[in-house]
Amino acid sequence: MGGVLRAEPLWVETFTGLRMRQFERLLKVVRERGGNGPGSGRPWCLPLADRVLLVTVYYRTNLTMRQLAPLFGVSPATVCRVIQRLRPLLAIEPAIRPADVAERLWIVDGTLIPVRDRTVGASSRNYRFSANVQVIIDADTKLVIAAARPVPGTTADAKAWRDSGLTELCEGATVLGDGAYINTGLLVPHRKRPGRALLPGEEEDNAEHRRVRARVEHAFARMKHYKILRDCRQRGNGLHHAVQAVAPMHNLALAA
Repeated sequence: MGGVLRAEPLWVETFTGLRMRQFERLLKVVRERGGNGPGSGRPWCLPLADRVLLVTVYYRTNLTMRQLAPLFGVSPATVCRVIQRLRPLLAIEPAIRPADVAERLWIVDGTLIPVRDRTVGASSRNYRFSANVQVIIDADTKLVIAAARPVPGTTADAKAWRDSGLTELCEGATVLGDGAYINTGLLVPHRKRPGRALLPGEEEDNAEHRRVRARVEHAFARMKHYKILRDCRQRGNGLHHAVQAVAPMHNLALAA
Protein backbone atom coordinates (compact mmCIF):
# COMPACT_ATOMS: atom_id res chain seq x y z
CA MET A 1 0.00 0.00 0.00
CA GLY A 2 1.47 3.31 -1.07
CA GLY A 3 1.26 6.34 1.15
CA VAL A 4 0.09 9.81 0.28
CA LEU A 5 2.19 12.01 2.54
CA ARG A 6 5.88 12.53 1.81
CA ALA A 7 8.46 15.00 3.10
CA GLU A 8 7.81 17.44 0.27
CA PRO A 9 7.02 21.17 0.61
CA LEU A 10 3.30 20.79 -0.14
CA TRP A 11 2.68 18.18 2.55
CA VAL A 12 5.13 19.61 5.09
CA GLU A 13 3.71 23.12 4.97
CA THR A 14 0.10 21.91 4.87
CA PHE A 15 0.24 19.43 7.73
CA THR A 16 2.95 20.61 10.14
CA GLY A 17 2.71 24.40 10.33
CA LEU A 18 6.40 24.60 9.38
CA ARG A 19 7.97 25.87 6.21
CA MET A 20 10.23 23.48 4.36
CA ARG A 21 13.46 25.13 5.53
CA GLN A 22 12.22 24.99 9.13
CA PHE A 23 11.34 21.33 8.76
CA GLU A 24 14.79 20.66 7.32
CA ARG A 25 16.37 22.23 10.42
CA LEU A 26 14.27 19.94 12.60
CA LEU A 27 15.26 16.96 10.45
CA LYS A 28 18.94 17.87 10.82
CA VAL A 29 18.63 17.89 14.61
CA VAL A 30 16.99 14.46 14.64
CA ARG A 31 19.63 13.05 12.28
CA GLU A 32 22.46 14.41 14.45
CA ARG A 33 20.86 12.84 17.52
CA GLY A 34 20.92 9.40 15.91
CA GLY A 35 17.52 9.26 14.28
CA ASN A 36 18.74 6.77 11.69
CA GLY A 37 19.84 4.37 14.43
CA PRO A 38 23.05 2.35 14.60
CA GLY A 39 22.78 1.23 10.97
CA SER A 40 22.36 -2.47 11.73
CA GLY A 41 19.21 -4.55 11.86
CA ARG A 42 16.10 -4.38 9.77
CA PRO A 43 15.82 -1.04 7.92
CA TRP A 44 12.84 1.23 8.39
CA CYS A 45 10.23 1.12 5.64
CA LEU A 46 10.16 4.93 5.55
CA PRO A 47 13.14 7.27 5.10
CA LEU A 48 14.04 9.48 8.07
CA ALA A 49 12.44 12.60 6.57
CA ASP A 50 9.10 10.82 6.22
CA ARG A 51 9.36 9.42 9.74
CA VAL A 52 9.98 12.89 11.17
CA LEU A 53 7.04 14.15 9.11
CA LEU A 54 4.89 11.37 10.53
CA VAL A 55 5.65 12.40 14.13
CA THR A 56 5.12 16.11 13.47
CA VAL A 57 1.82 15.40 11.69
CA TYR A 58 0.78 13.26 14.65
CA TYR A 59 1.47 16.09 17.09
CA ARG A 60 -0.09 18.71 14.84
CA THR A 61 -3.32 16.90 13.95
CA ASN A 62 -3.72 14.41 16.84
CA LEU A 63 -4.94 11.81 14.37
CA THR A 64 -5.00 8.25 15.66
CA MET A 65 -2.35 5.79 14.57
CA ARG A 66 -4.94 3.89 12.55
CA GLN A 67 -5.72 7.12 10.67
CA LEU A 68 -2.06 7.97 10.07
CA ALA A 69 -1.13 4.50 8.81
CA PRO A 70 -2.81 4.69 5.35
CA LEU A 71 -1.60 8.27 4.87
CA PHE A 72 2.01 7.03 5.03
CA GLY A 73 1.40 3.58 3.56
CA VAL A 74 2.46 1.66 6.66
CA SER A 75 0.78 -0.34 9.39
CA PRO A 76 -0.50 1.18 12.68
CA ALA A 77 2.17 -0.84 14.50
CA THR A 78 4.87 0.85 12.41
CA VAL A 79 3.38 4.27 13.15
CA CYS A 80 3.54 3.46 16.87
CA ARG A 81 7.18 2.32 16.63
CA VAL A 82 8.20 5.44 14.69
CA ILE A 83 6.59 7.74 17.25
CA GLN A 84 8.10 5.85 20.18
CA ARG A 85 11.55 5.95 18.57
CA LEU A 86 11.67 9.57 17.40
CA ARG A 87 9.70 11.54 19.97
CA PRO A 88 12.62 11.86 22.45
CA LEU A 89 14.87 13.06 19.62
CA LEU A 90 12.58 15.99 18.84
CA ALA A 91 12.86 17.44 22.34
CA ILE A 92 13.94 21.02 22.96
CA GLU A 93 17.61 21.46 23.85
CA PRO A 94 18.23 21.45 27.62
CA ALA A 95 18.17 25.03 28.83
CA ILE A 96 21.51 26.50 29.85
CA ARG A 97 21.71 29.51 32.14
CA PRO A 98 22.96 32.34 29.86
CA ALA A 99 25.90 34.55 30.79
CA ASP A 100 23.74 37.68 30.48
CA VAL A 101 20.94 36.25 32.61
CA ALA A 102 20.70 39.47 34.64
CA GLU A 103 19.59 41.31 31.48
CA ARG A 104 16.89 38.80 30.57
CA LEU A 105 13.17 39.23 31.09
CA TRP A 106 11.40 35.89 31.24
CA ILE A 107 7.79 34.92 31.90
CA VAL A 108 6.60 31.81 33.72
CA ASP A 109 3.13 30.34 33.67
CA GLY A 110 1.38 27.02 33.82
CA THR A 111 -1.11 25.65 31.33
CA LEU A 112 -3.61 22.82 31.75
CA ILE A 113 -3.46 20.06 29.14
CA PRO A 114 -6.27 17.46 29.03
CA VAL A 115 -4.94 13.90 29.31
CA ARG A 116 -6.45 10.41 29.26
CA ASP A 117 -3.91 8.86 31.62
CA ARG A 118 -5.34 9.05 35.15
CA THR A 119 -1.86 8.55 36.64
CA VAL A 120 -0.62 11.78 34.99
CA GLY A 121 -3.61 14.09 35.32
CA ALA A 122 -6.26 14.96 37.87
CA SER A 123 -9.75 16.40 37.71
CA SER A 124 -8.98 20.11 37.73
CA ARG A 125 -10.65 23.47 37.36
CA ASN A 126 -11.44 22.95 33.67
CA TYR A 127 -13.61 19.96 34.73
CA ARG A 128 -11.42 17.52 32.83
CA PHE A 129 -8.54 15.27 33.75
CA SER A 130 -5.63 17.57 33.06
CA ALA A 131 -1.94 18.01 33.73
CA ASN A 132 -0.23 21.27 34.71
CA VAL A 133 2.86 22.11 32.63
CA GLN A 134 5.13 25.00 33.69
CA VAL A 135 6.71 26.88 30.78
CA ILE A 136 9.30 29.68 30.62
CA ILE A 137 9.34 32.02 27.63
CA ASP A 138 11.57 34.96 26.74
CA ALA A 139 9.51 38.16 26.89
CA ASP A 140 11.39 39.76 23.98
CA THR A 141 11.53 36.90 21.47
CA LYS A 142 8.48 34.94 22.76
CA LEU A 143 10.52 31.74 22.34
CA VAL A 144 10.12 28.86 24.77
CA ILE A 145 13.18 28.59 27.01
CA ALA A 146 12.20 25.46 28.94
CA ALA A 147 9.21 23.36 29.95
CA ALA A 148 8.90 21.27 33.09
CA ARG A 149 7.54 17.77 33.51
CA PRO A 150 3.74 17.64 33.78
CA VAL A 151 2.18 17.40 37.22
CA PRO A 152 -1.49 16.72 38.10
CA GLY A 153 -3.77 19.58 37.15
CA THR A 154 -4.86 20.13 40.74
CA THR A 155 -1.32 21.21 41.66
CA ALA A 156 -1.10 24.93 42.45
CA ASP A 157 1.15 26.89 40.10
CA ALA A 158 3.42 27.98 42.96
CA LYS A 159 4.04 24.38 44.07
CA ALA A 160 4.41 23.16 40.50
CA TRP A 161 7.02 25.86 39.92
CA ARG A 162 8.98 25.05 43.08
CA ASP A 163 9.03 21.36 42.13
CA SER A 164 9.76 21.96 38.44
CA GLY A 165 13.56 21.99 38.65
CA LEU A 166 13.63 25.20 36.59
CA THR A 167 14.15 27.64 39.44
CA GLU A 168 17.96 27.43 39.30
CA LEU A 169 17.89 28.35 35.61
CA CYS A 170 16.14 31.63 36.49
CA GLU A 171 18.51 32.75 39.25
CA GLY A 172 19.55 36.32 38.54
CA ALA A 173 16.96 36.87 35.79
CA THR A 174 13.86 39.03 36.07
CA VAL A 175 10.96 36.57 35.88
CA LEU A 176 7.30 37.56 35.74
CA GLY A 177 4.51 35.45 37.15
CA ASP A 178 0.86 36.03 37.88
CA GLY A 179 -0.72 36.31 41.32
CA ALA A 180 -0.57 32.53 41.80
CA TYR A 181 3.22 32.71 42.22
CA ILE A 182 3.28 34.78 45.41
CA ASN A 183 6.21 33.99 47.74
CA THR A 184 8.15 32.19 44.99
CA GLY A 185 10.68 34.95 44.29
CA LEU A 186 9.04 35.89 40.98
CA LEU A 187 7.84 39.36 40.09
CA VAL A 188 4.08 39.28 40.71
CA PRO A 189 1.34 41.95 40.61
CA HIS A 190 0.62 44.16 43.60
CA ARG A 191 -2.15 42.71 45.76
CA LYS A 192 -5.04 44.56 47.31
CA ARG A 193 -5.02 44.60 51.09
CA PRO A 194 -8.22 44.38 53.14
CA GLY A 195 -9.66 47.85 53.48
CA ARG A 196 -7.00 49.48 51.29
CA ALA A 197 -7.22 50.07 47.56
CA LEU A 198 -4.19 49.91 45.31
CA LEU A 199 -2.22 53.11 44.97
CA PRO A 200 -2.25 54.83 41.55
CA GLY A 201 1.34 53.79 40.85
CA GLU A 202 0.53 50.19 41.77
CA GLU A 203 -2.43 50.15 39.38
CA GLU A 204 -0.12 51.31 36.58
CA ASP A 205 2.46 48.66 37.49
CA ASN A 206 -0.19 45.95 37.40
CA ALA A 207 -1.47 47.14 34.02
CA GLU A 208 2.05 46.97 32.55
CA HIS A 209 2.61 43.60 34.22
CA ARG A 210 -0.55 42.22 32.57
CA ARG A 211 0.43 43.63 29.19
CA VAL A 212 3.82 41.92 29.22
CA ARG A 213 2.67 38.68 30.85
CA ALA A 214 0.02 38.23 28.15
CA ARG A 215 2.83 37.10 25.84
CA VAL A 216 3.02 33.74 27.60
CA GLU A 217 -0.70 33.22 26.97
CA HIS A 218 -0.09 33.95 23.30
CA ALA A 219 2.72 31.36 23.33
CA PHE A 220 0.38 28.77 24.85
CA ALA A 221 -2.21 29.51 22.16
CA ARG A 222 0.37 28.96 19.41
CA MET A 223 1.70 25.78 21.02
CA LYS A 224 -1.83 24.41 21.19
CA HIS A 225 -2.11 24.68 17.43
CA TYR A 226 -0.48 21.26 17.88
CA LYS A 227 -3.64 19.44 18.83
CA ILE A 228 -1.83 16.81 20.89
CA LEU A 229 -1.81 19.50 23.59
CA ARG A 230 -5.60 19.79 23.50
CA ASP A 231 -6.30 16.13 24.21
CA CYS A 232 -3.28 13.91 24.82
CA ARG A 233 -4.07 10.22 24.46
CA GLN A 234 -0.49 9.15 25.15
CA ARG A 235 0.24 7.43 28.46
CA GLY A 236 3.19 7.58 30.79
CA ASN A 237 5.83 9.98 29.47
CA GLY A 238 3.83 10.65 26.30
CA LEU A 239 2.65 14.10 27.35
CA HIS A 240 6.12 15.08 28.54
CA HIS A 241 7.63 14.07 25.20
CA ALA A 242 4.86 15.91 23.34
CA VAL A 243 5.44 19.19 25.19
CA GLN A 244 9.21 18.90 24.77
CA ALA A 245 8.78 18.27 21.02
CA VAL A 246 6.17 20.97 20.40
CA ALA A 247 8.35 23.64 22.08
CA PRO A 248 11.16 23.58 19.44
CA MET A 249 8.63 23.39 16.61
CA HIS A 250 6.90 26.46 18.07
CA ASN A 251 10.30 28.18 18.26
CA LEU A 252 11.17 27.28 14.68
CA ALA A 253 7.85 28.56 13.36
CA LEU A 254 8.23 31.79 15.31
CA ALA A 255 11.92 32.58 14.75
CA ALA A 256 12.71 31.33 11.26
